[in-house]
Amino acid sequence: MLRRIDLRGRELSTRQLLAVVPRAEIDVDAALAAVRPILADVRARGEAALREYGERFDGGSPASLRVAPEQIEAALATLDSAVRDGLREAVTRVRAFHEATVPPPIAVELARGARVSQRWVPVSRVGLYVPGGLAVYPSSVVMNVVAAQAAGVTQIAVTTPPQRAFGGAPHPSILAACALLGVSEVYAVGGAQAIGMLAYGAQATDGGTLCEPVDVVTGPGNVYVAAAKRAVNGTVGIDSEAGPTEIAIIADDSADPTFVAYDLLSQAEHDPMAGSVLITDSAAVAEAVDACLADIVGSTRHDVRVKEALTGVQSAIILTSGLDQSIAVADAYGAEHLEIHTRDAGAVARRIRNAGAIFVGPHSPVALGDYLAGSNHVLPTGGTSRFASGLNVTSFLRAVSVIEYDADALAAVGDKVIALANAEDLPAHGEAITARLDRIG
Repeated sequence: MLRRIDLRGRELSTRQLLAVVPRAEIDVDAALAAVRPILADVRARGEAALREYGERFDGGSPASLRVAPEQIEAALATLDSAVRDGLREAVTRVRAFHEATVPPPIAVELARGARVSQRWVPVSRVGLYVPGGLAVYPSSVVMNVVAAQAAGVTQIAVTTPPQRAFGGAPHPSILAACALLGVSEVYAVGGAQAIGMLAYGAQATDGGTLCEPVDVVTGPGNVYVAAAKRAVNGTVGIDSEAGPTEIAIIADDSADPTFVAYDLLSQAEHDPMAGSVLITDSAAVAEAVDACLADIVGSTRHDVRVKEALTGVQSAIILTSGLDQSIAVADAYGAEHLEIHTRDAGAVARRIRNAGAIFVGPHSPVALGDYLAGSNHVLPTGGTSRFASGLNVTSFLRAVSVIEYDADALAAVGDKVIALANAEDLPAHGEAITARLDRIG
């Protein structure tokens, strides 16, 4: 079922590995041409434009784009109890982990009277995008909202596509997750137009304000959402341009083929463009995993979607000469999710440099991380893990330095500052120091 890429007996450079690992074929640059006019229209016409795009792309829009608080609370009251319990446990675990990762303030005494400190300040307002296309994701509400709350953000706006099945309102499970987290500002707006609303704010049709602009926009979405986030980056901060989901699994001959097959299938379930990649030095494991996939794909609910993903160019089995090459391939691929099914999996995990999140051993599947492992499931895709992190509290924090020098501390280094300023032909910088040194005497 999965195509094979055989690297056995080949020594490849990083450049060559980057050229051979499978990738989804998406073109954010091309999507930019489509979203720029939408963003400009939303910026100019606000709610009127949002409604028109809702009708065009989502098949309708509700009477009020902002969801009424009582509708949000009602969704939680009617939510299936098992789902409610699952969301509560997810919130508890995700919150415990994220609160523990808030960086502490630091202060350094560089010399007597010379003190530099750093504190982390949350942004004032964030906009969180929750997708609602092939599937709905109350778990994404948890991941985005809890990280922002742990960082200390006080104003949180959630936006998600309207659902025709619910009269243009967001899916009830998304509203229920918002209620569970105390989020009362929710909009039934999706796609690139939602990113424009968050970035620029939006005027209501009655002349008032529908939505105030935010400081940071986070959350995954389709290629048009990714393109819109690229376009507004700089006007607001963004977390990343999330692409189709992906999983890579490093396996040796100790791996359980059934576990590996189900985990590859679980990510293929998301999207026809999802990537499922097995990296193994065991031909026997490769054959067993492929055979297991062939057996189980037909019985999964979203079998058409799964088959398209598994047989696409973005998915493959990569055969390697040994564990060292498997690790090199994994680092070149830079998976959003990387599972390790090997002997001494923890030691292998410590050798990995590039991955959004690493899942160690047979009982730490990506599906656990998608919901309530405690980590965040909004992760870098498309190989961007080599320079980007997953969503975390620092996505909503700014580091602010505070410099405190007294007169003696300034005098001790004043001549050096003047010398450097003159070397850069910025004499006024030096004069600002000289004026103080003269006063100090």
